[in-house]
Amino acid sequence: MKKFNFRKVLDGLTASSPGSGSGSGSNSSGGSGAMHPGGTAGVLREEIQETLTSEYFHICKTVRHGFPYQPTALAFDPVQKTLAIGTRTGAIRILGRPGVDCYCQHESGAAVLQLQFLINEGALVSASSDDTLHLWNLRQKRPAILHSLKFNRERITYCHLPFQSKWLYVGTERGNTHIVNIESFILSGYVIMWNKAIELSTKTHPGPVVHLSDSPRDEGKLLIGYENGTVVFWDLKSKRAELRVYYDEAIHSIDWHHEGKQFMCSHSDGSLTLWNLKSPSRPFQTTIPHGKSPREGRKSESCKPILKVEYKTCRNSEPFIIFSGGLSYDKACRRPSLTIMHGKAITVLEMDHPIVEFLTLCETPYPNEFQEPYAVVVLLEKDLIVVDLTQSNFPIFENPYPMDIHESPVTCTAYFADCPPDLILVLYSIGVKHKKQGYSNKEWPITGGAWNLGTQTYPEIIITGHADGSIKFWDASAITLQMLYKLKTAKVFEKQKVGEGKQTCEIVEEDPYAIQMIYWCPESRIFCVSGVSAYVIIYKFSRHEITTEIVSLEVRLQYDVEDIITPEPETSPPFPDLSSQLPSRSLSGSTNTVASEGVTKDSIPCLNVKTRPVRMPPGYQAELVIQLVWVDGEPPQQITSLAVSSAYGIVAFGNCNGLAVVDFIQKTVLLSMGTIDLYRSSDLYQRQPRSPRKNKQFIADNFCMRGLSNFYPDLTKRIRTSYQSLTELNDSPVPLELERCKSPTSGLATRIPEAAAGFCRNEIPAVRHRNQVHHLPDHVNGHYTSPTSQSCSSGKRLSSADVSKVNRWGPGRPPFRKAQSAACMEISLPVTTEESRENSYNRSRSSSISSIDKDSKEAITALYFMESFARKNDSTISPCLFVGTSLGMVLIISLNLPSADEQRFTEPVMVLPSGTFLSLKGAVLTFSCMDRTGALMQPPYEVWKDPNNIDENEKSLRRKLVMNCPSPSQDIGDHQYTIICSEKQAKVFSLPSQTCLYVHNITETSFILQADVVVLCNSACLACFCANGHIMIMSLPSLRPMLDVNYLPLTDMRIARTFCFTNEGQALYLVSPTEIQRLTYSQEMCDNLQDMLGDLFTPIETPEAQNRGFLKGLFGGSGQTFDREELFGEASAGKASRSLAQHIPGPGGIEGMKGAAGGVMGELTRARIALDERGQRLGELEEKTAGMMTSAEAFSKHAHELMLKYKDKKWYQF
Repeated sequence: MKKFNFRKVLDGLTASSPGSGSGSGSNSSGGSGAMHPGGTAGVLREEIQETLTSEYFHICKTVRHGFPYQPTALAFDPVQKTLAIGTRTGAIRILGRPGVDCYCQHESGAAVLQLQFLINEGALVSASSDDTLHLWNLRQKRPAILHSLKFNRERITYCHLPFQSKWLYVGTERGNTHIVNIESFILSGYVIMWNKAIELSTKTHPGPVVHLSDSPRDEGKLLIGYENGTVVFWDLKSKRAELRVYYDEAIHSIDWHHEGKQFMCSHSDGSLTLWNLKSPSRPFQTTIPHGKSPREGRKSESCKPILKVEYKTCRNSEPFIIFSGGLSYDKACRRPSLTIMHGKAITVLEMDHPIVEFLTLCETPYPNEFQEPYAVVVLLEKDLIVVDLTQSNFPIFENPYPMDIHESPVTCTAYFADCPPDLILVLYSIGVKHKKQGYSNKEWPITGGAWNLGTQTYPEIIITGHADGSIKFWDASAITLQMLYKLKTAKVFEKQKVGEGKQTCEIVEEDPYAIQMIYWCPESRIFCVSGVSAYVIIYKFSRHEITTEIVSLEVRLQYDVEDIITPEPETSPPFPDLSSQLPSRSLSGSTNTVASEGVTKDSIPCLNVKTRPVRMPPGYQAELVIQLVWVDGEPPQQITSLAVSSAYGIVAFGNCNGLAVVDFIQKTVLLSMGTIDLYRSSDLYQRQPRSPRKNKQFIADNFCMRGLSNFYPDLTKRIRTSYQSLTELNDSPVPLELERCKSPTSGLATRIPEAAAGFCRNEIPAVRHRNQVHHLPDHVNGHYTSPTSQSCSSGKRLSSADVSKVNRWGPGRPPFRKAQSAACMEISLPVTTEESRENSYNRSRSSSISSIDKDSKEAITALYFMESFARKNDSTISPCLFVGTSLGMVLIISLNLPSADEQRFTEPVMVLPSGTFLSLKGAVLTFSCMDRTGALMQPPYEVWKDPNNIDENEKSLRRKLVMNCPSPSQDIGDHQYTIICSEKQAKVFSLPSQTCLYVHNITETSFILQADVVVLCNSACLACFCANGHIMIMSLPSLRPMLDVNYLPLTDMRIARTFCFTNEGQALYLVSPTEIQRLTYSQEMCDNLQDMLGDLFTPIETPEAQNRGFLKGLFGGSGQTFDREELFGEASAGKASRSLAQHIPGPGGIEGMKGAAGGVMGELTRARIALDERGQRLGELEEKTAGMMTSAEAFSKHAHELMLKYKDKKWYQF
């Protein structure tokens, strides 16, 4: 265990300038943190022991939730009762009982064409689009490939594996059929060539093989279906076609009757044909189920193709004929459907999404018995449903898997580990009342595998925000995912009528209710969301239903600065008059109407809040709706930061214009101020707020409001992010066009010294330069501009004292980086040429600071409520709001709350900037605080109580607060340490002396997307996810690097917007539009992960085949067994050509398991494997010994008999 001491600071070091002691640290590279001297002399630092070491950390994926993205294939094991789904990206999801959910991936990433279970063998065969067959071992919790077979000269189109057979039939695009030994994964020399299968008189190629199946009546006969309508019944023994069937329409699928005398085909004209083997010249029956009845002498009207048909028989009822497609062409608006024909009844089940594949689940795995179907699994493009066939109305089963994460596109996520244990039960009890009805009353039929809770179980909750305004709460405990509760935020707004959507569509292209940010306090159950239409909704949790009006506030947050100088700053008040800037508030709802065409829009919200009383069911109920409004024709900008304090009763949010603070207890606006005005209390010059520039052309690229359906990667729309730059998405060479658009500072050859990155916290820059307001040093030309080198045309000249102050402040401001300005920047994913051109920055770059101000604003990127020290050397803590901006500035705002709890509902709350400022490089991302012992401090909160509980009296209405204050001490010194992380670096400050103790430059070439202070093993650490794909963990407070792993390169902005860390070593992100990937950075969880995963295979006896009886055995078909080994083996069929296919050993065998195992579990696994091998060898030795003993006994017996036979015979009798 390493110890780090905050030593007593030497008196001689405190004589350094304030600029070098507040915001800076050592000028070390991004690899180490360093203690920084400075601050007040004589401060005694307590000893802090950091218990975390690099051995505590390891990155690994745990589980993937959600619907498999872009599915392509489906398979089912009727004995193990497990389901497998293949996807276009080469992934395979294996599902069993709830809790059994496994994800595996082909390394090539090729699409999965087909899946085949080795029924009750614990293995799976996959055929991929790169013409490779793979054999997966499912007898381990993480499946691995045992063998692969790569076809070099032919394309795989269809595979078939007979039940209890080790020979796999493979059909190809050329029409040939090959046979593969499953055990060795070697190609047999037995080949059915297409030209031998068809008649010699046929002049055309039959097309690819679309179907292969052996006859239920005789395993020695193989049915081969070709695309052009030819069906061949091939005798494997005699190696010739026994019969051939021809039809005019293309074949899509074939299925046998269980007796093996008939088979059914589906065709491209929407017809079904039933063929009898005794009369193959014409179909026994032809039907077009959805076609119109033909008139006399006319041909039946064709319909859409029937892509698949299944023909399943029942012992006590008519057979089931189930097929997809086949609808009439004149019903173009009909949705995709599944048709079930049972006797004379025809049922059409319409689906919400196109059907990819379906399978009928039957009671028996034997193809020559009555199938007795009981369910149909239907795989849709974006859903998985199971239909109950045992009930006449065909209800669907309630899906226990979280397959509806993407019901509406996910726009944001939040992850909470080790939250209060009662929350899951409370949310579930509320959410279960709103579940859909009408499901089948039978149990979910996919029950394979085994699963237990494991050793690490603590409450975990995942929250997802969606494009339709809905919020979903999920129980994520024990690496499972179950829906708890759904909240629809759009219900607080009026529905937009067809002709009344102009005011919103000008700002948001679509999805006006899309959730943008989530803030949840599990202890107080306060929930807050911000939406893309510039609104914030605060919810309180209640177990009781109420009917009430929704209270709303409208906030005017649109500020800019005049390009003039006020000579006498004393003549203006330090803060703007809020009464003149805020519109009249509507406490009963929004009463504004849309401005008529041609009139400048002003004080109009994007959405209309309901003004009538609204019934609110138990659960989360809207307490307050806050909306930003239009200002002089300019739309409100999207919200970039959000924070709520239940203890203070205050919500704060900001955007690229400024900051708003609202009291949600008294329903009043406390602060609505532009970012520039937050510096005003210490500004050298007074700047006048003014209305925005008028007659401004609103180009689509300048809007900060976007529709959020573009979270699907196949849509080439731009996605906005608040924390990254266009030119820093990757480390590849930047194109010339983008190079010209980069911020001038991004190309500086020399890095600015760290000492120049901080500045005096109590002084604010405002250098007047040629009648312009300069907030920043002139980095546009790559150098600093001296404030005295230019004269001001108006106002007084700066004194030498003022110049020294500005010089100390100026270099401390981080160089201006337009690409990193948080709220108004966009990132473009690969888009079309027009969009790339439209998204490029084609404005001319000027050295004028005012031109930069027109292009970008300083946005609020991070907010944090805490009991802290608002000013330097304060003796007591007080409520504070930490504010971080896109330019790396940190401001502390003091909150003056009424002392008595009873006065909190009536007395006003004062919100004032404290004049304390800190600085970092890059946009500020997160804050956190630690006490003097190194323990992480939680923000204060109010203990939850039901606001609508009618049983409580007035005495019980008193608020119960948990403040989490620093431990009192008699020593004079610092009591608190603040951790601040930005896009580029992290710093640790000591409060109240405001000394920068540690600084760590996390990255120079990239930028941080997500950063959180989390707890692992009862110790705090800083977790960061970088745009270059690195996950980095640093200990606190020393900022020592614990982990740096290149985990996931940023390929999609969906990952950047949804990646989040939480306590106990957990993290997640949206890996596809439909799936959530969870991972851990805890070594302990990686070691225990094997115990937490479900078993995919459990030993089950294969059901015995039914007794066919004497007569059926005599007249029902071939009674002799078919020896495939004798026919397909190397001895009789020979070897296949080496150039036809290449065998590739896989890593999934015992040797692969040995290499992959590690840690304690690895040792146990190796020991178990060694024991199994030893037992296997002993068993083989025992069998050999027993065989030798039997042979010896037989030899002894024969020798004794021979002796007795010739014992009494004379020599001449032989």
